[in-house]
Amino acid sequence: MNSDPTAAMTALGVFSLIILAIGLASVVFSIIIFWKIFSKAGYSGALSLLMLIPIANLVMLCILAFGEWPIYQELNYLRQTVATRGPQNPAYPQSPAYPQNPQYR
Repeated sequence: MNSDPTAAMTALGVFSLIILAIGLASVVFSIIIFWKIFSKAGYSGALSLLMLIPIANLVMLCILAFGEWPIYQELNYLRQTVATRGPQNPAYPQSPAYPQNPQYR
């Protein structure tokens, strides 16, 4: 059985390109996923790029897991604002009242 070195190198090159394409696609996909997670949490989506840096990704995961998200800070603020206004001062102006049965001649 003769082994052709050029065929082996070609096969190795094709295999390397396939592995590189799969790896690149998985990195892009993970950045998109983390971008969505950071955006929904109220942070900038660009923080997903920190997930590529070895120590920074652990720090960002800890911030996501244990920190208070900006979206919840805003929600708590809005709940407190509505609670202090009470029913006397509604948050939204009421729509004008129209007559129930208009009088036509």
